[in-house]
Amino acid sequence: MDLRIRNATKKDLPAILEIVNQTILTSTAIYDYEIRTLEEQTEWFERVTDNGMPIIVADQDGEVLGYGSYNTFRPKIGYQFTVEHSIYLDEKSRGMGVGGKLLGSLIQRAREQGLHTMIGGIDAANRGSIEFHKKYGFVEKGYLKEVAYKFDQWLDLVFMQLILE
Repeated sequence: MDLRIRNATKKDLPAILEIVNQTILTSTAIYDYEIRTLEEQTEWFERVTDNGMPIIVADQDGEVLGYGSYNTFRPKIGYQFTVEHSIYLDEKSRGMGVGGKLLGSLIQRAREQGLHTMIGGIDAANRGSIEFHKKYGFVEKGYLKEVAYKFDQWLDLVFMQLILE
């Protein structure tokens, strides 16, 4: 079985949609309440790629195990060299190194694009994700208390930063 990181195509959107909706319904990795439609996911895909930013998938024998992307951190021109990334995996693919391959590819692509900083916004209770990011050089830079509400609880958000140069 060969795991390949490649650019996502619109043909990958049903698999990406299944992963994102699974994440929305079962975790605090995404602070959305409602699952997304294929139309909404297609609009997201077009918005990100039209902005010149990558959406990548981890493909194993034609099956999408996870995806990653980054996009502009904030819309002001001064933030043009800073991006915020996201990585989501199918539940059965966690702990197999898939996330690391996706993150490594995103970091490489960001460097090749001449970007300066990559940000990750992570639910503070997700210590696994925080430790994972530390392995790739990310540093905790901000802790925002009770900024989101999901599953009948207030959630804290950790911002992590990687200087790419």
